[in-house]
Amino acid sequence: MDRPIETFMRLGIVHYMAFPELGSGNGPWEETVRHIALDPFFDAIEITHIEESRVRDRVRNLAHLASLSVAYGAHPLILGQGLNINSLDKEERTRVCDLLKNHLDEAIYMGAESFVLLSGKDPGAENRSEAVAALITSLEDLCAYAAGKSGPRIVVEIFDRDVDKCCLLGPSDMAKEVAAQVNKKFDNFGLLVDLSHIPLLNESPKEALVPVKEYLTGVHLGNAVTDANYSGYGDNHPIFGTPGSVNDVPEVVAFLRTLFEIGFLNEKQRPIVSFEIKPMEGQDPLVIIANAKRVLQRAWSMV
Repeated sequence: MDRPIETFMRLGIVHYMAFPELGSGNGPWEETVRHIALDPFFDAIEITHIEESRVRDRVRNLAHLASLSVAYGAHPLILGQGLNINSLDKEERTRVCDLLKNHLDEAIYMGAESFVLLSGKDPGAENRSEAVAALITSLEDLCAYAAGKSGPRIVVEIFDRDVDKCCLLGPSDMAKEVAAQVNKKFDNFGLLVDLSHIPLLNESPKEALVPVKEYLTGVHLGNAVTDANYSGYGDNHPIFGTPGSVNDVPEVVAFLRTLFEIGFLNEKQRPIVSFEIKPMEGQDPLVIIANAKRVLQRAWSMV
């Protein structure tokens, strides 16, 4: 591609994955956000819950000063507490939605344009249809809450079903079904596809993206290890090219080409496309970010 990458997307980073110590809500938020704010390569940052209100204020001001678009991920809350938005227990679902609404309020305060979450565990084929209905009910509740506060779009990230996170959502055909149902009532809902999850679902980029193209509002660029003999096995987002992993420059090229084919990458909307990468033991977060940037630059030259 001979046109600048920023013509078609806002490049972002899932900040709390690149600096995983922040997943608790505490840690060097200002210092690490400043690294992204000072890097003109990035137009967006995906944050999560920040425990201290004064730190929250400073991060918000940093993002605004640097003209960074903000997205908010509820993943640390959901995974850390084992929350299940599609629980078959109605009281449990209500409790989970109430917790998520608290985080939605924070996302609104931070100026986030999207609120990204993941579905709960897949209960198995016997109870799957009931769990899908429960998921749709919860998502409609969150969409109504966000709309009532002029808040961010509610976005569900698609995860693996039987390797690591084992989420209900799940394969692209089911994701399409859920999105279609929610969109009948709400226009502030979308889906997010992560390159790292595609091989864990045994799908190709076309199989993962084409069915959900009309609901796709976000994308992550990441990697996964599918060989159990290697460290980082599963959904751990190591750097591109990690031994035993599946994604590097050629896979990023194929993914980007498909995103162009379905019209997701475009000059008018410039959607957020974020790196989701995590340092393994002993790795420097700033170095793994540099790795991702170089991989994307190489891939972009081949698209």
